[in-house]
Amino acid sequence: MWKLARYLKHFKKEVILGPFFKLLEAIFELIVPLVMAKIIDVGVKNGDTRYVLTMGGVMVLLGVAGLGFALTCQYFAAKASQGFGTMVRNDLFAHISSLSHGEVDRIGTPSLITRITGDVNQLQVAVAMLIRLVVRAPFLVIGAAVMAMMLDLRLSLVFLAAAPLVGLALYFVMSRSVPFYRVIQKKLDRISLITRENLEGARVIRAFSKQDTERARFHAASEDAMVSSIRVGKIAALLNPLTFAIMNLAIVAIVWFGGFRVDTGALSQGQIIAFVNYMTQILLALVVVANLVIIFTKSSASAARVNEVFATQPSITDPEKALSTKDAAAPKIQFRDVSFSYPGSGEVSLSHISVDIQKGQTVGIIGGTGSGKSTLVNLIPRFYDATEGSILVDGVDVRSYPLEKLRGQIGIVPQQAVLFSGTLEENLRWGKEGATKEQMDKALRVAQAKEFVDRLPDGWDTQIAQGGKNLSGGQRQRLTIARALTREPDILILDDSMSALDFATDAALRRALREETEDMTVLMVTQRAHTIRSADLIIVLDDGEVAGIGTHEALFAQCGVYREICLSQQKEKEAAGQ
Repeated sequence: MWKLARYLKHFKKEVILGPFFKLLEAIFELIVPLVMAKIIDVGVKNGDTRYVLTMGGVMVLLGVAGLGFALTCQYFAAKASQGFGTMVRNDLFAHISSLSHGEVDRIGTPSLITRITGDVNQLQVAVAMLIRLVVRAPFLVIGAAVMAMMLDLRLSLVFLAAAPLVGLALYFVMSRSVPFYRVIQKKLDRISLITRENLEGARVIRAFSKQDTERARFHAASEDAMVSSIRVGKIAALLNPLTFAIMNLAIVAIVWFGGFRVDTGALSQGQIIAFVNYMTQILLALVVVANLVIIFTKSSASAARVNEVFATQPSITDPEKALSTKDAAAPKIQFRDVSFSYPGSGEVSLSHISVDIQKGQTVGIIGGTGSGKSTLVNLIPRFYDATEGSILVDGVDVRSYPLEKLRGQIGIVPQQAVLFSGTLEENLRWGKEGATKEQMDKALRVAQAKEFVDRLPDGWDTQIAQGGKNLSGGQRQRLTIARALTREPDILILDDSMSALDFATDAALRRALREETEDMTVLMVTQRAHTIRSADLIIVLDDGEVAGIGTHEALFAQCGVYREICLSQQKEKEAAGQ
């Protein structure tokens, strides 16, 4: 947690004044037993009602003042804890956004969500408790013990005997419960994962009637977390009975031995009551200390998880050296003996890929499932870095480009059409914030989306639901293509992003791309042979290796893999273009 303490420097006033006011409350609380002793020894003993009422008023004033100090401290604690949580959450989100695909894949999206929500909330609780109770509880324990010694040193030995026993009880409970909290956090990650999968895949689950299976899977994960929570709860439940038993026995000892001291005249009845009150204050303060240990233990586990994210550095960063001069005569994109393996995977996803793609070319990338098509195009914007070899854009290695400059000239349409909540126009402006109406209108026209957008009651002001759930699959794909085209990129990557389009719309889109984007280099990843039939260049991948490069006619005649793909989708004469 010390690493995250740097955020508290923004709340120095709250961190200082909060405990100060809590300390004042504790001081007033320590005075109360002395006032009570005076009421008994003077007012009650002498039947002085006026004295009782006067000192009673003093106790009320002490209580009101203590309440005011407590509320002031509460205000500072709330302000500091909420501000601390907001700052940590914002920085954590920004850091997660800077991570590369490999780091996000390794940690896991559900775990990241749990860390930025549940773990940060736990840290907020710790900060609030730090300000409110960390000073007050130890001060009450020490202060009550000192006040008791001032009343009678011999009787205060009961305090000194009870304290180590309470300490042993705390150690016994804490040493056995602390390890469980870290385990519980991991099990909550598992619940978060299953919940996210079920919410995102609700349609698939219902389509396959797997509701009962998923309920059972969630129940098993929830049961597992419950078992651990109950186990640690049983151990923690021993804390209060053990400490209360010890302290109540100590109170009995105070009353017993104090009675002898009263008989000898060394103590008064009021002082015995004060002793009992101080013992009760110590008891309650030690229980608070025990609860603080639990809170800080949980927070320590949460802090470790948050710091793990902060300590994770993106593997893909901006280069230290300045960008080299572009070579106008070089191919637009070059793959030079590129090989790639996903982080943590022993398998090679791409092996020794070499190909040149010229400016303005339309390039089709085809192959069987798992052949490496999407992996290949994901290396161009540096979502991942090649394990071996290099990728050049305009004659410059992509690793020499600032990421913003590299990705700024690339428009990407991923396999899964992702839209964001907001208006349709706001989604188009993701491609280019300052895009004009004419640019967006052209993008919609090329993407074959203008017709259905014009039919929408609210047109460009139509509200898009999260993920575009209020649109059909084909409409979502066309809008994501329009979003990429709004950017007017030099390179357009369509990663199997026309799979939901009918053949007529598919053909119209390809024709519009060819006519309206002369200088744009277009890469089409697809499973459909007819989609890339008229491409200037076709790259055929098979199990991560290049099986053939060329035009449709040449590949159909010479490449067995490509020919097999074509014949699996069309008749031989149709596939051959006869």
